[in-house]
This record gives sequence, C-alpha cells and structure tokens, in this order.
Amino acid sequence: MKVTILATSDMHGYILPTNFSEKGMDLPFGTAKVATVMHKMKQEAQGPVIQIENGDFIQGSPLSYYIRKKNEVGVEALTAIPNHMGYDVGVLGNHEFNYGMEYLKEAIASYQYPILAANVLDKKGNPVLGKPYVIFEKEGVKIAILGVVTQYIPNWEQPATIEGLHFLSLVETAQKYVPILKEQADIVIVSYHGGFERHLETGEPTELLTGENEGYELLKTVKGIDAFVTGHQHREIATKLFGVPVIQPGYRGSYIGKIELTIEKTLNGYAVRESNAALIPTKNEQADPEIIELVQTVSDDVEVWLDQTLGTVHGNMRIEDPNQARLIEHPYVEFINRVQMEASGAPISATALFNNEGKGFNSTITMRDVITNYIYPNTLAVLKLTGKELRAALERTADFFVVSEGEIKFNPIYVEPKPQYYNYDMYEGIDYTIDFQKPSGQRVVTLNYQGTCLEEDQEIELVTNQYRAVGGGNYDMFGPEKIVREIQIDMTELIAEYLRNHPVIEAKVNHNFQTLPK
Repeated sequence: MKVTILATSDMHGYILPTNFSEKGMDLPFGTAKVATVMHKMKQEAQGPVIQIENGDFIQGSPLSYYIRKKNEVGVEALTAIPNHMGYDVGVLGNHEFNYGMEYLKEAIASYQYPILAANVLDKKGNPVLGKPYVIFEKEGVKIAILGVVTQYIPNWEQPATIEGLHFLSLVETAQKYVPILKEQADIVIVSYHGGFERHLETGEPTELLTGENEGYELLKTVKGIDAFVTGHQHREIATKLFGVPVIQPGYRGSYIGKIELTIEKTLNGYAVRESNAALIPTKNEQADPEIIELVQTVSDDVEVWLDQTLGTVHGNMRIEDPNQARLIEHPYVEFINRVQMEASGAPISATALFNNEGKGFNSTITMRDVITNYIYPNTLAVLKLTGKELRAALERTADFFVVSEGEIKFNPIYVEPKPQYYNYDMYEGIDYTIDFQKPSGQRVVTLNYQGTCLEEDQEIELVTNQYRAVGGGNYDMFGPEKIVREIQIDMTELIAEYLRNHPVIEAKVNHNFQTLPK
C-alpha cells in the first residue's frame, strides 16, 4: 500500500495566478492552479492521501491585505479556499501573526480542519493556538501529524501581539511528541513552518544558527520521523535527509510537495518500507474554476481598489536595476524614507527594497504601485540609539554586498538558499560612506549627522519598520527595549495618505550615502 502526502506552504494569499502588477495575468503560480493539480493527484493516488497546508496562508498579497483592512470582508473570504480544497490539517506560519491575535483567532475558527501549533504555549505550558498533533486512520493506517511553527516569531512581532505566549524549539517539541506518536500511530509526519539551517549535503551552516530554522538538527537528533514537510524559506526542496523524505514546496503555490510512502503490514500495524519525495509544478495548469468563483467578487473589488489614483510624479521614479538602487540612492528609496520621517517626526529613517520585483512609480501613482512595491504590512517604530549602535547597524547592512572581480554584488550567502534583499537598509537623515572593499565591521568609513561626525555616545532617534526595530534580520543592536514610540498605521496607508497631502512629488535624491568602489 502507498500513503501519499500532498503539502503546500507559503501561499501568502495568492489565490489567482497574478502578482497584481497588472490586470488579467496568468503567472505560473497561485492557489487556484494548486487546486487543479491537487485534484488530479488525489484521483491518481494509490491508497490514502493526506493534504497539509503548512502555513503563511492569510497574509502576503494585495488580496489578503484588502480582506484584512476592509471591515465588510471577513477572513472567511480567504479561508474558504483551503476549506474547499479538502485539506486534512493546517499548520500556523509566522506571518499568520502579522495582523494581530484577534484576526488570527478568527482565521483559526473559520477553518474546517484542525490547525496545529504544538510549540505555541500559554503561561501554563499548554498549546494555545491549536492542537499539538492529530492522528487520522485512513484505510486502516494510523497517520500522526505533528505541527510546529518557527520559534523565532518573538524576534519579529510586536511584544503586545504575542503577549503571554511562549515559543518552544522544534527539536525540543519533537523530542517530547514523536515518541508518544510512535506508540499510537503507524506513520509519523512532522509538518514544520520553518526550514533548514545547514546545507543538506555537507551539514555546513547556511545562516546564523539563531533557531529560526531547525530542520537539519531535527532529523539529525530525533528518530522515528517518517516524513518531514517544511516551508518558511520559500525554497524548492524534494530529497532525503538522514533517510527521511523531505519537501519544501516554494512560494505562492508554484509547486505542490509530494511524499509517497510505501508501507507494509507488520505484526503491530504498518511500517514504511520505501519512500520518495518530489515537487509537482503548477505552472502549466489552468486555474480551478470553482476557486475562481469563490474569490471572484472580492478579487474584482481588489482590482478596482488597486487602480485608484493617489498622485503623480515629476521626473523618473522607476526602478530599472534594484541592486543599483541599493548602491546609488534612488528617488523611490528617498521617497519612502521621507514618508517615514514625516509620519514619525524622527530625524533619521531607514528602509529597504524588499525584493527585486518592485518597479518603483510611474508618472501616475496608483494604489497598485504602492502595494506592489511596499509588499509587507509594516507599521513603524522609533528607536532611541547611540551613535555607536547606529554605526553597528550600518556595518550590519554593509555585509549584504561584496566585491567580486572588481564589481559590487549582493552577497551570495544572502541570496541562496533564501533571498534576503529586505535586510539591506538605506538611510536618510545622515551622511555616510560604505566601502565594500574593507573588512567586515570596518566598512563604514564616514558617518555624519547634521554636518558633524556622529559621536559614539551621542543619542539620536531612528524610524524604521517594526520588523527591523525589534531586531529582525539579526540587527542585534536594535530591540523592543529601545523603542520610544510607535506609529500604528500600516506603511501602505501612510504612503497613500502622504500622497493625498502631496499629490505631486518630485523624483529627486540628495545622495546622502555613497558606496565604494564606484
């Protein structure tokens, strides 16, 4: 007999095959295409099928943002989609927390299948946002699924959002539950909204070992796992690690992860004899018409909302080369920093180009332009820092580029296995020079504030997004204890409001930062 596991992860609210940059798109991803492929795979499967939704479903697209912000549209407009697709179980992702606990609990309540979060505990040590595991019996086979989310959430979320919650590590959680599940079930699946901290072949670290991703350590140390579903890093993985089949199905529904277990009858039940892992692409499929129908009304409303005009640009604010826009100040970058400074009153601002898909602004700015460039639901926080701490932050950001063959390139270790363009910041309100030829930690060669060198013990205020302010991206010199005030309005709304107050903006820069070599 065969048991088939079909898993998706990191769909991020992308239902139709579009990234919303224009109307009528048919891009190679989307939940509606997943539904088509998954239906076929279930029909072709020989034996029981388990469907797992591995987290980060309700946040990440203009559609999911619109559903969250419009009071007349409930989260059920999104969760109706996986409900319709017949998932057996879901796992919390880290971005499920982005819209606050009330919205998260509404989402959990609206799912028609169990949500798992074994390592999210209350003050008494009990799982509080879902069951730790479920056990299904399908065709006589007992199948256990343990669900775990990355423990690193407190390093990204506002403390108020996760007040009273405690996040355990994947390894510690699995060490507790896997032996219990092995006694009760024939097959044990771990579904983890997290990824791998080490190279899958060499075991060498591929990132700082902060505990954000623990997949390698799990399979190295915890025995008894028959299949491992991962996510969070948006990687495309189908392999075996320490003999365990492993999948990570990319981003936005570009793939479905498939693990097939060949099992045989034993004296005590069933045992896995063979296994394999694969990724099934969705790009060549048609979107499922039933999924389209479920989301059509709200999708049409989103397109109208995205096309509303907010302002106009004098000059060129298009981003032609995102890396050049990071190295030589770009009018779009300066604009975002100006919005943050006006909203917060802080004299210094930092922002990032979050990915390489944003194209900046055309001469007419619509909400579509705003939300497809500024893709995260960030609020702002103002930090009180010393000159020493600000310099340390600049040194951290300077590590994201290297000089290779005389050319400045984004550091490969921050592109593979997961692009981290969102962690390279550009500042306004200070004048600074970064020399990428210098050793790490010595690259900030000038740092001036209000015309003079910024002293180490001099106190200043910096506005940045909430993710960065609490230390996200391994900016350890920041932290929630240094936040002096917060602006509890999403940046998308702040940008729209700025444009309403300044309907005509100039595409200009003051070149307050320089990068070397030229």
